[in-house]
Amino acid sequence: MGILEVKNVNKRFGGLQALGDVNLSVEENSVHAIIGPNGAGKSTLLNVLIGKLIPDTGSVMFDGQSVLGRKPFEICQMGISRVFQTPEIFGDLTVLENMMIPIFAKRDGAFRMHAVESTANEKEIIEQAEHMLESLNMADQRHDHSASMSRGNKRRLEIGMCLSQNPRLLLLDEPTAGMARADTNNTIDLLKQIKDERDITIAIIEHDMHVVFSLAERITVLAQGSPLVEDTPDKIRGHPKVREAYLGESA
Repeated sequence: MGILEVKNVNKRFGGLQALGDVNLSVEENSVHAIIGPNGAGKSTLLNVLIGKLIPDTGSVMFDGQSVLGRKPFEICQMGISRVFQTPEIFGDLTVLENMMIPIFAKRDGAFRMHAVESTANEKEIIEQAEHMLESLNMADQRHDHSASMSRGNKRRLEIGMCLSQNPRLLLLDEPTAGMARADTNNTIDLLKQIKDERDITIAIIEHDMHVVFSLAERITVLAQGSPLVEDTPDKIRGHPKVREAYLGESA
């Protein structure tokens, strides 16, 4: 039994079968990649996992609790955080202020961004945010406006913002999309560091096979809304059904 269990999930949009009998089990403290050609249903599945879409049939369970019908903040409180395809940060705030927001949100307290030193509680939030930035090697940038950063550093900041809420499951939606190769490799190294240092499960949707094979311990391949094959990276690499799905080759 995995920490994330998807069973018999189906989703239609009119006449389009976006997901068909999807079954997926993500083991705790693993890195599980979900790949597939364009239109395979990856984004639809991710939106089901975070409760944004309700499937027509089936269940999605996280640590024995259903995520279906829950609001985003409730899913976050359960221990699930999502990194979006386009970095979701506040460009008009500093790096430090961005990092403080999710820490505050997790505590569910009153917050005054421009009067943060008024209480001991708010000073503690600053200290936690600065500690997280140090772990990300971003302490020197804490007073920079985040809009001016490179895409790679924006992604690093967003991942740190998610980690500041101490999630048990981190969902990554093409985290290296639009990055130069150097930033991609830095993101891979960061995710490896996170996996080594934390008790965390990572599920990643990614087109870049360099990223997938650098990180994943298990891979599920979707094709036309249904799982085609699930196996270890060594078994997936060169699998005839996978080649056929991506390249149209005859198995």
